[in-house]
Order: sequence, then C-alpha cells, then structure tokens
Amino acid sequence: GGHPPDTEGVCTDVIWRAFKHAGYDLKKMIDADIKANTAAYPRTAGKPDPHIDFRRVPNQRVFFKRHAQVLTTELIPGDKANLALWQPGDIVTFKGPDHIAILSTRRNAEGLPYLIHNDGPWASEGDDFPFWAGRGITGHFRFPKPKWE
Repeated sequence: GGHPPDTEGVCTDVIWRAFKHAGYDLKKMIDADIKANTAAYPRTAGKPDPHIDFRRVPNQRVFFKRHAQVLTTELIPGDKANLALWQPGDIVTFKGPDHIAILSTRRNAEGLPYLIHNDGPWASEGDDFPFWAGRGITGHFRFPKPKWE
C-alpha cells in the first residue's frame, strides 16, 4: 500500500501522517490528482505509481501548489511583518536536496519558526529553518485553501 511502518519514515511521511491525524487521506488525494493530471507531476514519468508517488517531495509540492493556498517564499529574519506570514501548520518545501517540513508553534529568539520534519534518522522539531532556508525555499503552503480564493 506504500505506507512505511510507523517506526520508519522520511520527510514526506511527516506530512501525510500529520494530514492523517487531521482527518485527511493525503495519499488518496495525491493519487487521485496524479491520475487526473499526470502531466502536472514530473516525478511520475508519465506512469503513476501509487506505492510511492505520495512520498516524493516534488509530487507533494505540485499537489500543494494545485490545492493549497500558495504563500510567500521570501523569509526575512527580524522583519516582524514578514515573519507573521509564516504560521504554525504551514508546509514548506526546500531544495538541495528536496525536503518538506511543517512549521511549528515554537519560534527561536529571532522569531523564525521551528520545523517539524524528518531530517534523519527520525522525525523531530527543531531550530532548523535557517539551515534549510539557506538552501532555498521552493514552496510555502497553507492547507486547506481558504474558500474565498
């Protein structure tokens, strides 16, 4: 079925598990969107694989671009107005290598949110945002998308 054991996982597993606890079946949603819009998902190579597609950062990023509120990717440490745009529960993707995380309710002394993610060997919450942001932010999303958009 594509799901790893509860004691194992990677960064994308943190996301679908969080969605599961919030009452969403992210695997089912991504699989359906890939089936209906295969060309939008470059990591499927034209042939969807429901055993792994939902566990790939590029596919999650495409899904969130299509179905979540797309927010700023500009992070300005020390700028209160900018930092207010980065809220707990937001999903952020990074490059170098592809990575995905959820923003925590906790913030460091500079006001930067902590990340909830799996950066190996297990999921954790930590002050890793400056490190990952330095590699490049490729997406910032809020789900579900507000109805007024």
